[in-house]
Amino acid sequence: MRLWAIAHRKLICFLLGAAAVAALPPFDIFPILFISFSGLMLFLGQAQKLREAFSSGYWFGFGFFSFGLSWIGNALLIDAQTLGWLYPIAFVASGAFFGLFSAAAAMVSFYFKDFTAKYLGFATGWTLLEWIRSFILTGFPWNLIGSTLDFNLKLLQGASIFGTYGLSLFVLLSTAAPALWLKERNKKNFITALSLSITPLLILYLYGTIRLHNSPITPSDIHLRIVQPSIPQNLKWNHDSLEKNFQEYLTLSSQAGIENIDMVVWGETASPFPLEYSAKHRQMIADMLPPKTVLATGSLRFQIKDGRNHPQNSMLIINHEGKILASYDKSHLVPFGEYIPFRRFLPQSLRPITNVISDFAAGEGPQTLNIPNFPSFGIAICYEIIFPHKIIDENKRPELLLNLTNDGWYGDSAGPRQHLSATRLRAIEEGISIVRAANSGISAFINHQGKILTRLDLNRKGYLDITIPQERNTPTIYGHLGNQLPITLSIIILLVALLKNSYRSIIQKNKNKVHLFRAKRDKKI
Repeated sequence: MRLWAIAHRKLICFLLGAAAVAALPPFDIFPILFISFSGLMLFLGQAQKLREAFSSGYWFGFGFFSFGLSWIGNALLIDAQTLGWLYPIAFVASGAFFGLFSAAAAMVSFYFKDFTAKYLGFATGWTLLEWIRSFILTGFPWNLIGSTLDFNLKLLQGASIFGTYGLSLFVLLSTAAPALWLKERNKKNFITALSLSITPLLILYLYGTIRLHNSPITPSDIHLRIVQPSIPQNLKWNHDSLEKNFQEYLTLSSQAGIENIDMVVWGETASPFPLEYSAKHRQMIADMLPPKTVLATGSLRFQIKDGRNHPQNSMLIINHEGKILASYDKSHLVPFGEYIPFRRFLPQSLRPITNVISDFAAGEGPQTLNIPNFPSFGIAICYEIIFPHKIIDENKRPELLLNLTNDGWYGDSAGPRQHLSATRLRAIEEGISIVRAANSGISAFINHQGKILTRLDLNRKGYLDITIPQERNTPTIYGHLGNQLPITLSIIILLVALLKNSYRSIIQKNKNKVHLFRAKRDKKI
């Protein structure tokens, strides 16, 4: 019977975690979190041993991350014959590894005996571990709980103060609060739970309403064209299709109105040819561009390191003479996509797979670029945009950010839509407008408040002509302080939980002393 009870608890926690995925973009079923996190809190409240709390948190995280990151496996299906067998392994590995972070949050909560303190400890523990997840083993801050507020732009505005980690804390405090009443149903606990469920979201909503009120959008005299050719990923690097793909970009870029465009923007590795070395293809670009227009394009570059040529995932600015005016090299590389961690220690059986992934060389980090007759701008290539407070050169803040990406690897899945959501959050956090160019979508222009002013949806071929607003850069509290504020707030709440727990212990000890005194007195009588 005990084994069945353990298996039953693990299964329910796994299902609660899997259900929580429905709150993430693009599903946006936010109320499911009240069930998922309150349900998990009840199991954590029942845990008598540390391993029981660990197990409940781990299986919740296993369900949340395995289903929440399942879209990653779509990249393996591009070459299904060689890599397709890894799909179920990627699914299980996502849950197995990232489930450790939710298990750690559950362990934090275990050390609190008072249930309210336990609830506060879990919420802050999860938030702090999201932050740790952003840098441990190079980091992967995807599916942050704060991103579940993507369904309402007003609720997202709190990211300009607290960042996405702060939003996660607010969401966790709100959605786990019903457990306070479900644990012990009385009027006092009902009022407490209701207040804690509503108050964090109400604060965010009111702040967002004020921040978005009377926000003007005044056009400037700067015009962009974002090109989205929607080339299928299995053809993007097909040797027989390279020239055709390149011509597709040129054709879309040169459509009517190009003479009014200041910058044409192509996506990540849009050029299959290394443009630094291919004068022929630079000249084709030059022939397409009017005199005042430049092209921002993703392209491979190469760096000689340890006697070997290492590719770099780069962005180049090319003018109408075919000259390269500026460049940027991606600094935050994708594990198992742009390099293989611990390659030399992997078994021989995996060598055929790892050999198809080259070790890219990393760039130097966020930079601000300047070219004539254009606002200063920063660059974030694909994966780099998911890292809060890691996308801006803090010493030389840009007016605009270009985000070049290619989500074609992941098909028509949640991945590209969640990537767009992360981009919106970076715009709000830093108070900076973002131009997003994606090979197969979703391309968009997002203003400094996270409003998507125009977009070209997934798997649609075309281009977007944009007049950049004058209001494109508003410094924010989060942009200035970074993660100091959400981390400090989490630690303060954790200290409150410790005080609450200590107070409960003192009260309990005093009660025990009174009971012992009365027992001795009654015995004497």
